[in-house]
Amino acid sequence: MIKKIFLILFLFSILSQFAYTNEINCEDFKKLSVNRMKCKANLVKNKTISAGKNFIKDTKDYQKKEWSDEKKKIDNMKKKVLD
Repeated sequence: MIKKIFLILFLFSILSQFAYTNEINCEDFKKLSVNRMKCKANLVKNKTISAGKNFIKDTKDYQKKEWSDEKKKIDNMKKKVLD
């Protein structure tokens, strides 16, 4: 039973290491090195860009949802006027 538990924990630890390999780790560089500063700057830049994209996407989705009824009303009025 103990061997099974150790085997499961061992496999879990191996799989969890592969799950985090895509993360960029700036801690591998020395504290005041140029490479660490570049790494940190890239992380901040990527987070800022993704936050901006999410904000724009949320704003567009909200506008489409809120203005869809009004747009339908305007389209109906155009049809009535043109007919």
